Amino acid sequence: MIEFALSKKQQELKDALHSLGRHVIRPMSLDMDRNKDVPESFLRNFMMMSRGFRSDDIAEFQEGAPRKERDPSKPSESNRTAVIAAEELAWADAAIPLSMPGPGLGAPPVRATGTPEQKKRFLGMFRDMDTGPLKWGAYGLTEPGAGSDVAGIRTSCRKDGAHWVLNGRKCYITNGGRAVWTVIFATVDPSLGRAGHRAFVVEKGTPGFEVGKIEDKMGLRANETAELVLEDCRVPEENLLGGEEAYRSKEGFMTAMKTFDNTRPLVASMAVGIGRAAYEYARDFVKQNYVLARPIPRYAAIAEKLARIGRRLEAARLLVHRATYLADMNIPNAKEASMSKAAAGQAATLACIDAIEICGAHGTLSNEHALLEKWFRDIKVYDIFEGTGNIQRVVISKRIVSNLKSF
Repeated sequence: MIEFALSKKQQELKDALHSLGRHVIRPMSLDMDRNKDVPESFLRNFMMMSRGFRSDDIAEFQEGAPRKERDPSKPSESNRTAVIAAEELAWADAAIPLSMPGPGLGAPPVRATGTPEQKKRFLGMFRDMDTGPLKWGAYGLTEPGAGSDVAGIRTSCRKDGAHWVLNGRKCYITNGGRAVWTVIFATVDPSLGRAGHRAFVVEKGTPGFEVGKIEDKMGLRANETAELVLEDCRVPEENLLGGEEAYRSKEGFMTAMKTFDNTRPLVASMAVGIGRAAYEYARDFVKQNYVLARPIPRYAAIAEKLARIGRRLEAARLLVHRATYLADMNIPNAKEASMSKAAAGQAATLACIDAIEICGAHGTLSNEHALLEKWFRDIKVYDIFEGTGNIQRVVISKRIVSNLKSF
């Protein structure tokens, strides 16, 4: 479809990131994984190099100006550009796009429901990172007892004068330990379900807000994943995302859902990048070691396996671009976002498994095929975070059934 064609700027971005990934990031990948860190020097240099490709989302709020109404004759390309960049960076090393300085996953809820003052305050602070200190934002939704079941969060909030008092624990928060602020979801009353949800921007250093343990993970080791603890954490009322009026309805829960509609295709594109890396590795291994044109049954099976991997990844990529195209057009995309996430996580996981099988015993050795072993560890979480594959299928089925009611 024509809307999936890359613009000149997008193609230049894709080519530049692919070259950077091949010649700079890939050679660093295993060291970053072992050291469990992405060097700050690399992140700063990358920020400077990518200046010409950055989104205008932060710049729009630097001076407190309201977000401009979209000109229908000039549709946005920001979501599609983001997934193109995310796929290429994940192809090189998936910890890189997750570790990049900026508001991160906290940006969508602030953009979607924040007041003009909140947008200026919390997004504008990321404008000076070319020369100033690097900064990160974070998104705190998941809890020990509530991950995919968003409605089940138990972190509590109660109003106390000009503050809200938060108590609870968040886990598996990307960049949570170093974030200058985190969007925290809490509830005024668990019995109210979604209607009780509230979203707050909790700043680093707020009394009662502490970083717990930094997780030691199987994959994506170079990216920080933290536990956050809130004990009688007093958050100023002006940090209630969207203000009091926004919660006359179920806005708190809807803020979380709107965020997923934007981030699930982004996560899906990263999964495609990892799957593509494994697929290309296996393809090159076969080229070097087998002559598939020979009439040998095992070779035919290998050829079919490669073809199957390629089909699944291409289908997942098209679903990602469809979901982001709708987002750029301001068209509801919840079903398509979940479709892309469900398809990409599964396709990329199977791609990594099949790539190891194609390489045989060599594929399991961390010394000879270390990148393949690393991708196998990295990919598993892509069928888990931002909503598990099972949850995506629930969302998809509900949307399909809901649409059937209109016939």
